[in-house]
Amino acid sequence: MFSRRAVLAGGATLAASRASFGQTGPTIRLGVLNDQSSTYRDNGGAGSVACVRQAVAEFAGAHGLNVEVLSADHQNKPDVGVAIARQWFDQGVDVLLDIQGSAIALALNNLVRERDKVMLASNVGVAELTGRSCSPNTLHWAHDTYMLARSTGTAVVRSGGDSWFFIRADYSFGKALQDDATTFVTRAGGRVVGSVAMPFPTADFSSALLQAQASRAKVVGLANAGDDLINCVKQAGEFGLARRGQRLVALLMFINNVNALGLEAAQGLVLTESFYWDMNERTRAFADRLYGAGFNRQARPNMSQAAAYSATLHYLKAAAGLGVAEAKRSGAAVVAKMKTMPVADDAFGGAQVRADGRVVSPTYLFEVKRPEDSRGGWDYYKLVSTVAAEDAWRPLQEGGCPLV
Repeated sequence: MFSRRAVLAGGATLAASRASFGQTGPTIRLGVLNDQSSTYRDNGGAGSVACVRQAVAEFAGAHGLNVEVLSADHQNKPDVGVAIARQWFDQGVDVLLDIQGSAIALALNNLVRERDKVMLASNVGVAELTGRSCSPNTLHWAHDTYMLARSTGTAVVRSGGDSWFFIRADYSFGKALQDDATTFVTRAGGRVVGSVAMPFPTADFSSALLQAQASRAKVVGLANAGDDLINCVKQAGEFGLARRGQRLVALLMFINNVNALGLEAAQGLVLTESFYWDMNERTRAFADRLYGAGFNRQARPNMSQAAAYSATLHYLKAAAGLGVAEAKRSGAAVVAKMKTMPVADDAFGGAQVRADGRVVSPTYLFEVKRPEDSRGGWDYYKLVSTVAAEDAWRPLQEGGCPLV
């Protein structure tokens, strides 16, 4: 049986509940590992768990699979995340999902390969996961720093935002996002006039915003996320950056962050997503189904949560096709099977899994609506443009992945 005791003294605990689905036979065990209590809790957390459970509920019983879903809170700490994963693998977990955190994903990547398990990252920014650190056991959904920087940075420079100042989180994700954005800003003819790295997490961005003001940059690019991003945007409003003609661009923003800010504070922000719940009839139907799996009825899924659903469904299809016994025997084998199959679901429509483990699909440049333009709850985005997959993601040959 799986322990529910503390993984580390004073550390995260395994979730107090778990859900089983399906019939008889070998049990596929899926472990949703993410931040459920720290700064990124609303970007994944319980919402990602519900999305995984929904995918299992839709597929397992109809195909005779016995599937168990577990979850744990890594508190955004790599050592805690690795300890949970080791314990889970010792006890029969086959797949890690969501992950939520670049440093944690990179720390887990080698462990997953060593144990021949599977990691389906849907809440991780660092593009290195399908670059130099790519693995035959890892796939990466939803977004990465290259895609976000290319889609957003290029479009903003072309619309006149040709001078940038960056405020970033002082860890691997923030640095990678700023570095990638700098590449595309300069490639599009813009320039970077300054930047500041802020401790993570932090609640006071006053010094960074004063530096951004003094730079006179047309664009203040925010390479942070979660509570840090929300606090930074709120304080930018208090400092009056928009009144001084400076434009805020969020390089990674989720719809739940917009909801937390409110349209009055978030209006006009430009951002890129690979999923929007209100995009079409299929995405709306998917979002509605999640309530039966325990998704918060006062919310809507973001792109990373939707990707947890997509990744789970795709894995289960591959495991069923390969055979459960073989899928449990070798994580690399089932990932190889996943790469031969197109991704097809109500959340992402159609997508492709590349040889480097990157899942590619069209992406969407949005502008946050003004309050008077919103039709109601969670109607927050105005579509600016659709970016074709080949124009959004890093080209396969440029990532340095040894699998290519």
